[in-house]
Amino acid sequence: MTNHNYETINYSVENHVARIELNRPDKLNAFSKTMHVEFFQILKSVAANDDLRCVLLTGAGRGFCAGQDLGERKTDQPMDLGDTLEKGYNTNLRILKKIRAPIICAVNGVAAGAGANIALNCDIVVAKDSAKFIQSFSQVGLIPDCNGTWILPKLVGLARAKALTMLAEPLSAQKAEEWGMIYATYADDDFEDKVNQLVNTIANRPTLALANIKELMEKSYQNTYNEQLDAERDVQRLMGLTHDFKEGVNAFTEKRKPNFKGS
Repeated sequence: MTNHNYETINYSVENHVARIELNRPDKLNAFSKTMHVEFFQILKSVAANDDLRCVLLTGAGRGFCAGQDLGERKTDQPMDLGDTLEKGYNTNLRILKKIRAPIICAVNGVAAGAGANIALNCDIVVAKDSAKFIQSFSQVGLIPDCNGTWILPKLVGLARAKALTMLAEPLSAQKAEEWGMIYATYADDDFEDKVNQLVNTIANRPTLALANIKELMEKSYQNTYNEQLDAERDVQRLMGLTHDFKEGVNAFTEKRKPNFKGS
């Protein structure tokens, strides 16, 4: 295992898995200036690591992430939030989207504001039964950011997305699963074991295929029907030349468990 020392984030890499744990539990892991910088450094490292087969993002303590630390926003002077957004969250999310390995977000508690939307930008989102998602922006006179206005309508539909963001009411993890906003919920007592099982499963899947699945699905929002067919054709051509395709077919015909290498 390789551990890295950061003030606000626990970060380690082991067995081709990167684990990122937001670590300001006394502030429900709200983002500070330091956390923005450290998150940027970690995401750059993860995006540049071609050996990774899975990334886990979670939070320390009783919350996942309460969004921005508003204590750093309190001022009597005008503040250009567009500039701070571009230099912080937007920069980091653009790197997050460049990570080819599947990203699992394990929401271990409340996910509010930017914290909720950072989670939704990941590939597979699971949550504790007790967790809640809160689009809290309107409570302080703001709009959803961190891609919230783009991703929420696509996940839950326009009517629900508008209501969630305008009312800023907590949404239970169970309801989030029911609405298709997240993949699954796990009982609090079983959460850590279930998350580890999920991470191990994904890390042993054919990584290159998974990377292309998520890329194709993201592009589907912009592509026409025919463009998507063409994209699938081109990627499938490459997939047919991989070790993992050959191994998958051989394992199927030989009735054994495949040993994927991620290539």
